[in-house]
Amino acid sequence: MDMKKYQGVFPALYACYDDNGEISPERVKAFTQYLIDKGVNGLYVGGSSGECIYQSVEDRKKTLEACMEVAKGKIVIIAHVACNNTKDSQELAAHAEGLGVDAIASIPPIYFRLPEHAIAKYWNDISAAAPNTDFIIYNIPQLAGVSLTISLLREMKKNPRVIGVKNSSMPVQDIQMFKDEDVIVFNGPDEQFISGLAMGACGGIGGTYAAMPELFIKMRALFLEGKMEEARVIQNDVCRIIYKMCSTKGNMYAVIKEIIRIQGGPDIGSVRAPLAELIEEDLPICKEAAAMITDAIKKYC
Repeated sequence: MDMKKYQGVFPALYACYDDNGEISPERVKAFTQYLIDKGVNGLYVGGSSGECIYQSVEDRKKTLEACMEVAKGKIVIIAHVACNNTKDSQELAAHAEGLGVDAIASIPPIYFRLPEHAIAKYWNDISAAAPNTDFIIYNIPQLAGVSLTISLLREMKKNPRVIGVKNSSMPVQDIQMFKDEDVIVFNGPDEQFISGLAMGACGGIGGTYAAMPELFIKMRALFLEGKMEEARVIQNDVCRIIYKMCSTKGNMYAVIKEIIRIQGGPDIGSVRAPLAELIEEDLPICKEAAAMITDAIKKYC
């Protein structure tokens, strides 16, 4: 099994809508090519940044199909397939395997607090629907309401398709604990990218990467060269950019989509309700964040 392909910078693909707020395959394709041209190692499709919780099964299929039409064979694709029921999750898993993705991923079921054996069954049932595809556990306790434990990870490791964890919990030490269980771990919190690599993450999957992939790619290159102080300086600037993007009334993904337009990237629409769209007073902040990104790229890349 080739684990090296999971190393590097994996932006989370944002939902791409047309002017009526529906999935736009053409905009998905354009955005996918835009990120490939930036030099990313892979994409994480259908996760939190893809607004999956507010999309139908058909919406998510359309997005992955369009993405794979452009990306298959060029970069690594991890498809997040979790829905809040097993049946729909299995349908998305089988669909993803049929398209030839490299791996599928899943959060635990949300809302009801399920015991670990029920969570394990949910994940294993999803994996069984894509029996020839790698499976990655998505640990995001601050949103899912449940944390991945070592006992649950050990139970999941009995499934030979389970290869790793996308870890979005805030304690960086969680990466080390999961790594000790002999799985690959992706760093989740973008503000801790360098820290995650230092703790043994194979790379990162992040919700702000697509706004500034050059900076994350450069940070990782400096880290691999042992230039930690230079990498730390970029990380600190990236954090400041993220703080700026989070200072609007509109949802952060609406902000990032506007930033990408300001940068000359593709128009991929807004966000889906109930996520908050941008308001007029947000636009100067978007321009300021875009300028911060441009300045940092010129300075470091």
